[in-house]
Amino acid sequence: MNPLTIDIGSCRYQALIGVGGIGSGMFFRLNGDATLGREESRSGCFIDRKDYCKLHIIAHYVRALLGPDFHTIPVGRVGDDDIGARLVHEMAEDGLDTTYVERTQGSQTLFSFCFIYPDGGGGNMTTCDSACSRVDPEYVRRSAAEFERYAGRGIALAAPEVSLEARGELLGLATRHGFLRAASFTSEEMPRVVRSSLLESVDLLAINLDEAAAAAGLRVEGTEAQTVIEAAVRTFSAKNPAIQVSITMGKNGSCCWDGNGAVWKPAGKVRVESTAGAGDAFFAGLIAGIAAGLPLHAAQELATLAGGDSVQSPHTINKNLDRISLRRLCAQSHIDISPEVHSLMEDPR
Repeated sequence: MNPLTIDIGSCRYQALIGVGGIGSGMFFRLNGDATLGREESRSGCFIDRKDYCKLHIIAHYVRALLGPDFHTIPVGRVGDDDIGARLVHEMAEDGLDTTYVERTQGSQTLFSFCFIYPDGGGGNMTTCDSACSRVDPEYVRRSAAEFERYAGRGIALAAPEVSLEARGELLGLATRHGFLRAASFTSEEMPRVVRSSLLESVDLLAINLDEAAAAAGLRVEGTEAQTVIEAAVRTFSAKNPAIQVSITMGKNGSCCWDGNGAVWKPAGKVRVESTAGAGDAFFAGLIAGIAAGLPLHAAQELATLAGGDSVQSPHTINKNLDRISLRRLCAQSHIDISPEVHSLMEDPR
């Protein structure tokens, strides 16, 4: 692994503490593009893809980009099953601090069954009674000593696939200890989030276009992306005038709002194996860039590279993503990046 060339000791942020989903899944390719019927039996085949959940994906990429001197601490639960044991082992092997990842007796690890049509569309079915559903505010408070340890020098990550209450507790700890507070919410959660006070405890919000539309009470279909984004930013800013917002739009790139204006970045032209997990890789690139001292618009460039590199793997975590692979991608896809991002990817030798 070749992390970014940064001096962690001189950086404002030196640790990430996060909650979110830790789990696995499998992919099944259906035969035929017709939408699966309610009582239909359909043949197909399993696809050799490894699936991971949001907290694991984001934490892995942050660790891969920033290296071992940046302390990456996931807080979550897996089941007392073989999948949970494998995930905890894999996280530790990749350098994540699994002190607060508990194997919970009597629970199953979060699991998704993803089905894919030949045209690339599809959906998934995810367990709602997994160990992740038992990550509650009390469990999150177990990590309070880490917030004290990194007070004023940490980034808190509140990712989906655990309850809003658990994420709210993490953001509260982060507020009390001077952390940068980064969060993401699903489209289903957005109406409740907007009605609540959660956004007042978020410094950096990273979502996709559909989630932005849900926050603004709009539909993506038939609405221009710029209209959706402007409406969403107005909604978020009304709750928290200081909030910074990142909105991904798949192959159409991304838009970041820093409180003063919006910066649009195109996506790189890359070979795509799977887009699953690309938004999480993008979010990790944003976090890594900010931890490295980049302003939001430059962190957005690093995030674009991370998202582009992630889709070149069939798995939701591209284990080959590092400084060297990002540098190669930048050269091959002609993604326009600033000198400060280039310097992070230089070989220190």
